[in-house]
Amino acid sequence: MLQTYYLLRSTQDGAYLGARPDRQNPDRRYVLVFPENFEARTYVSTHAPDFRDRVAVESVGSNQLKGLIDRWGFVGFALVEDPLVPRVSFHDLPGGRGE
Repeated sequence: MLQTYYLLRSTQDGAYLGARPDRQNPDRRYVLVFPENFEARTYVSTHAPDFRDRVAVESVGSNQLKGLIDRWGFVGFALVEDPLVPRVSFHDLPGGRGE
């Protein structure tokens, strides 16, 4: 079944918002994904309100996520499970940049 995810993308340079959970290895970047559009907007409004007018929410199907990760040099995706806390689970993808 096709899952739709929502990503935050800069309206200035087109880059996707990512996370770097390992300070010892800052090249291991994960694209942030949200299960719902409103959760992506909540995340920005809560944690970066000054940035919210410089990002757009973009939808992507689960079948397109791997290509996006490869193209932008991410090692996987970071699923934001709770945008207020935030609670995030990190998922490496085979063949990702960190492999």
